[in-house]
Amino acid sequence: MSASIAYTVILDMDGTLLDLNFDDQVWNYALPAALAARDGDSVEAARLRVAETLGSVRGTLPWYCHDHWEREFGISVHELEIELAHFIDLRAGTLDFLKFTQANAYRTILATNAHPVSLERKMVRTGLRHYFSAVISAHSLGAAKEDPLFWTQLVATERVDPGLAILVDDNPAVLATAHRFGVRHVFGVRTPSSTGLPKSFPEFASVESLAELIPWLSAGVN
Repeated sequence: MSASIAYTVILDMDGTLLDLNFDDQVWNYALPAALAARDGDSVEAARLRVAETLGSVRGTLPWYCHDHWEREFGISVHELEIELAHFIDLRAGTLDFLKFTQANAYRTILATNAHPVSLERKMVRTGLRHYFSAVISAHSLGAAKEDPLFWTQLVATERVDPGLAILVDDNPAVLATAHRFGVRHVFGVRTPSSTGLPKSFPEFASVESLAELIPWLSAGVN
């Protein structure tokens, strides 16, 4: 495909570029273990508490805000992430795809719901920042990617034409919002965590690896 067609490639971070196992380790294991140790509960009871508490604001910006959860639980998620940073890892195909988009002059944007401090930690750990023309945290735009306001803000601040945009994300709600907003091509990620179960995307196309999109882009997008 000729880069002159000027498609913008928008990529999620956790579960798309990076193995979601890191976040699973933090939220599903380390945080419940820390709560259980502090409060004298069983880890299973603490895990249920975390799941129920997080679920009450799922899909909103607070759900992704480490500072919000530090206030809620009295435990620093930032510190847990630092302790478990060795779990931060690229998904298979990530580097191949980013090298392709860079070599072919695609405008590539990282758009994540991650807290800005967590985002920076992962960029430093992986060295991926230089592959992107912009790195955007939803916190800087004031709305989660599940909210149409995020896409309104992204289009305005980054001058993105949704009709000439491609989004890859592991979150079905994000894909649905972006699709309704007018993002032309959306793809789900079937196995965002190396230790988790595959996901299905009945409404959208999906890939196992970002590298699967290289032949599609090379053949030309219409």
